[in-house]
Amino acid sequence: MAASKATEAMIGTLIEKMFSALLTQAQYALDFKDQLEAMKTKLELMTAFISCTDKQKTWGEFIQKILPNLRKIIYEADDIMTDCQIRDEYRKDGFCHRFSLRDLFFIYQTGNDLKHINSRIEKMESSLGVYGRAEQPIIQQGPNNSSYQIFKYSPEDQEPSEIIGLEKDLEKIKGWILSSNEKLQQIGIVGMGGLGKTTIAQKIFNDREMVAYFEKRIWVPVSQNFSEERVMRAMLKQLGEDESGIEESYLLHKLQQRLSDKTCLIVMDDVWRMNLDWWKNLYPTEKRCFVIITSRNETVVNSMGVDESRIHRPKLLNEEESWSLLCKHAFLTSKGKCPNKEFDKKGREILMKCGGLTLAIKTIGGLLAPKAHSLSEWNKINDDFYIYLTTEREKNSVVASLRLSYDELPTHLKQCLLCFSVYPDDFEISGEQMVHWWVGEGLVRGRDNRTATELSFDYLSELVSRCLVEVVHRRGYDGRVYSCKMHDLVRDMTIQIAKDEAFCSFDEQGRQKLTQDSRWFGFNSDMDPKSLKKSSRLRALILQSSTPVSLWNVKSLMSLRLLDFSYCKLDRINVEDLLDKISSLKRLACLNLSGVAGNIELPSSIQKLRNLQILVLRRCTKLHPSITSLKKLIILDLGSCPLQYLPRGLKKLIYLQELSGFRVANAQGCRLNELLGLKQLRVLRMSINNESEISEDEWNVLSQLEKLKVLAVDAEDCKEKHVPQMVDRLLPPPSLQELYLRRYRHEILPKWINLKHK
Repeated sequence: MAASKATEAMIGTLIEKMFSALLTQAQYALDFKDQLEAMKTKLELMTAFISCTDKQKTWGEFIQKILPNLRKIIYEADDIMTDCQIRDEYRKDGFCHRFSLRDLFFIYQTGNDLKHINSRIEKMESSLGVYGRAEQPIIQQGPNNSSYQIFKYSPEDQEPSEIIGLEKDLEKIKGWILSSNEKLQQIGIVGMGGLGKTTIAQKIFNDREMVAYFEKRIWVPVSQNFSEERVMRAMLKQLGEDESGIEESYLLHKLQQRLSDKTCLIVMDDVWRMNLDWWKNLYPTEKRCFVIITSRNETVVNSMGVDESRIHRPKLLNEEESWSLLCKHAFLTSKGKCPNKEFDKKGREILMKCGGLTLAIKTIGGLLAPKAHSLSEWNKINDDFYIYLTTEREKNSVVASLRLSYDELPTHLKQCLLCFSVYPDDFEISGEQMVHWWVGEGLVRGRDNRTATELSFDYLSELVSRCLVEVVHRRGYDGRVYSCKMHDLVRDMTIQIAKDEAFCSFDEQGRQKLTQDSRWFGFNSDMDPKSLKKSSRLRALILQSSTPVSLWNVKSLMSLRLLDFSYCKLDRINVEDLLDKISSLKRLACLNLSGVAGNIELPSSIQKLRNLQILVLRRCTKLHPSITSLKKLIILDLGSCPLQYLPRGLKKLIYLQELSGFRVANAQGCRLNELLGLKQLRVLRMSINNESEISEDEWNVLSQLEKLKVLAVDAEDCKEKHVPQMVDRLLPPPSLQELYLRRYRHEILPKWINLKHK
């Protein structure tokens, strides 16, 4: 029940916020301590209940009925906690006095709202209790409480001869096997569901040359329900051993004995996870043993000891390979030959929607085959392609295959993946923009010594590793994802789940539409800006076109956490009017104005955004000093702004973790020594020019930023001697991991770079 898992993640995030507030004794937590503790306890019990009943079909329908109301409660509670945090910020700055009439009314109203939420949760608990007594789940166990089973599996049953588009894959892997002199060689085949990993492994397994080369061949279908005992019994059975009378504790020893005197090819198909201690002891090294591992998760294959150079990643089929495969399945009576141009044209049109995915092409070919003489039926399948391949009620193999990858995701990655649903087909998505969304909406929170941003980039890499997201551009030395996209059919799966979760709404063609309950929305040129007036519950709004926004009633989007203009170029708007409206969005956490074409002068009203954590600007010519009131900022990106200097008071932003566009100023602006107040800073991108001044007591400022890992210095092509001298005098931060010197027109690197390497 995938929907409940994403709801679990939402509950977990809210509980974490409440726990943090209670632990640090935030003022609002003290004001509403009893109600918050009661809510935390109830939600923890609710999470445990959902988790326990997630796989029990008797509960499924009932759980699905209560989830929409539970999600609404979570969103309302999150809004209340955000409002409390904002009020605390105003109190600290002296704008809201305790026991003032306004403050007392806030306490009274918020207390009532929290009581109402707890009351609604109690009603849910009562309903669950009644239903639980009426529908007790029946748990059945096999003999001796055993849950494993041994099943016969023959890879010959899976059409190993069908290798359209895979010829080079087979040649490459066979070359690895035949050219190796190692006693134990492991090979990984990694890719998304339906790509043809198992087909490649089957062809290798049944290849005549491989049959002659190895004394024994073993095929092990591992799957999600991995069990060491089940795997070992299956392997012994294929080695001709009667495993039924062997005790579990003796299985490994027996298997090692049987493998020690034979050259062996072993295929571990569809591996999702592995007990590494057991795996490392499984294979003896007396005789040559080759292991082929197929998986959707590259991290699993790496952890099992497969060298990066021996991981094969099958590619999507090209147009002609796809057409050959479709013809083979759709035109059975004519032995794979298309009868006429009309079917050719319509078939290729349908094929475009499969995106080169082998399983999708086979599946749609099977649907077309009985209708090979009816062009009207082909038109119908083309029109209803989305329904045929992506709705669960069809129970087809494409949906089942892709949903396995989603269901296997850890809870914290499920919501992150669903965010991709708001982007159009083949849309190139900025990795940084996606990370900012996750952080701004609270889908990812920092833990231990890792910031939410650092964890988010790790999560994005993990989605790539699990073959659910495709990399378009990545950083060379560490693989950080710069931009990415999603295969159309994976996107269709996320659309269906996001729709079930009520994050977004879509029509039958997979196009997003706005409803009163929409939480995320990607706005494009085909949509009416006026429709936003009816979407007061929206939490994430991403502008994907350059449609004028002057008609937007932005003030109505009071639950908004993310407002992103990075994918557009807005050059026909009243910037001042837009900023005035944005300033009313008090719960806004992430604001990206990089797509606004006109020059921006950030007004004093920006100080109203007390919940703002991420601010990205590109053409800002003036920053009002009130920006220093935004004390929750963790990312301030002014990297492309033509600013002469930053306003004084930057040291007040004590939670800042990333600062881009800091200009080392003279007496007018923010001095370098103000950075001493930014103890959480991890990333600093700064520029030094002819007008910059660094006094002697500021030379050691960077060395006192103990958490700073990334430092970029832009010398702006200055050739004056005092500029490199200023850089030369700086002392580097102790935890520096990355250093960038840009437009540094000097023959010798700063002395401290050499000292650092020593």
